[in-house]
Amino acid sequence: MTASPAPISRSLFAFSIFYGGMVCIAGVLGNKQVALGPLSAIGPMVGLGPLAVEAGIFAFLLLVTISSAVAELHGRKVANRLVQIGFLPLIASILISILVLAAPAAGDMDPERAKAFAMMMGGTPRIWLGGIIAYGISQTLNVTLFAALKGREGSRMLWLRAATASILSQIVDTLLFVSIAFYGVFPIGELLLGQMLAKVLLSAILVPPVIYLLVGLGRRLDRPGA
Repeated sequence: MTASPAPISRSLFAFSIFYGGMVCIAGVLGNKQVALGPLSAIGPMVGLGPLAVEAGIFAFLLLVTISSAVAELHGRKVANRLVQIGFLPLIASILISILVLAAPAAGDMDPERAKAFAMMMGGTPRIWLGGIIAYGISQTLNVTLFAALKGREGSRMLWLRAATASILSQIVDTLLFVSIAFYGVFPIGELLLGQMLAKVLLSAILVPPVIYLLVGLGRRLDRPGA
């Protein structure tokens, strides 16, 4: 007699679906550079241009907080498995994008629209490779750091554990992606510093409230009778 598989919790099911969606959309959103409002003025103070960040960071910060919330609720092993499974939608979305870009456009499609689509969805092998490597290493690092800090602090200081893990993993993500994708193409020093500074600020501001929201939602979903 074959044993039935253990049922998946409501929170893990919901977070897994959300995680997969954010993995796919992050690269598309990254085509737009977003000004950071008052935070943009910090750049000139440290010898850089006005701070801006590619919009994919907002989806990526959600990936960070989701994996941290899963680690908080279900443990490091489950969170790492979520990160590993995230390679499937990431690689599949890249392959589908390549196929669609290679397919001829319909004859009655507006040429400007076709050109804009190719510009938005296109990439180079280095950019795609950089995205895959940076995703895997930075997300695994985030879960590892978050779990290690929990081992020291227990369930206390959730906001600090999540923000610290996010900040450090975002620095690594930026170093990996920018270096792999653009080193030798143009000088990357200012881009690295600007992106890291912007991502550190966003991690410190956005991650703490979002992690509390996600963990609270997960606990509510997993409550008996919910």
